[in-house]
Amino acid sequence: MVSIAKLANELIEAEYSKVPIAPLTERYPEITLSDAYHIQLQYVEKKIERGARIVGKKIGATSKAIQTMFGVEQPDYGHLFDTMVYMDGDKVPLQDLLQPKVECEIAFVLKKDLIGPNVTPLDVIEATDYIVPAIEIIDSRIEDWKIKFEDTVSDNGSSALVVIGSKPTKLEGLDLTSLGMNVLKNGEYVESATGAAVLGNPIHAIAWLANALSTYDVKLLAGEIVLSGAFTAALEVQTGDTFTAEFAHLGTVTATFD
Repeated sequence: MVSIAKLANELIEAEYSKVPIAPLTERYPEITLSDAYHIQLQYVEKKIERGARIVGKKIGATSKAIQTMFGVEQPDYGHLFDTMVYMDGDKVPLQDLLQPKVECEIAFVLKKDLIGPNVTPLDVIEATDYIVPAIEIIDSRIEDWKIKFEDTVSDNGSSALVVIGSKPTKLEGLDLTSLGMNVLKNGEYVESATGAAVLGNPIHAIAWLANALSTYDVKLLAGEIVLSGAFTAALEVQTGDTFTAEFAHLGTVTATFD
């Protein structure tokens, strides 16, 4: 039988001890997606008890390739805490992480609450104050990234840190579907993508999130940061690496890893 509280505790301890745990889905093959989200919510409660404050949410598994890998037809999500946020150009300490990877995406900052169900893309546009480039650092408390969908959901969407760009841009007049992005690692070009890689449009991803959160009575609130999902695959990171995401119209965001 899946013990929600026990597994949430295991994930918290893995995060703070820097010792990853065996996959939940290996030990509890009967675990359901509902179990996984309840584990995440218990994890969130325990983080708050330790002094963390929720500042937003993140979406993962937005690309068809990742969904196919997990054998699912939907993204997942996690919570962002104040302890996770860095600003453009900050040095990010790798010693705080277990097995990090980098994803480049757009962050939405809300000026109105978005409360599902029935949130539409138009609602997202009206609720968005501005968008900025972002680099999400994902991590897994599950050993060797041996994860299935329920593992990453339980593990707060494999979230760790985020670096937020410094140039706010209004959504008006932007077509996020065709908006392009280049990724550079240590000054060398790595890959490109457009916003179409994120559920067809990152705005659609935010609408999906608001509606999905309503299942567990969780809301997107004014002032929150919402990471809309990676444009490209996650990239390996080593000490000393510098990653830059260059977005058309939005500017750049850079993270250097200590």
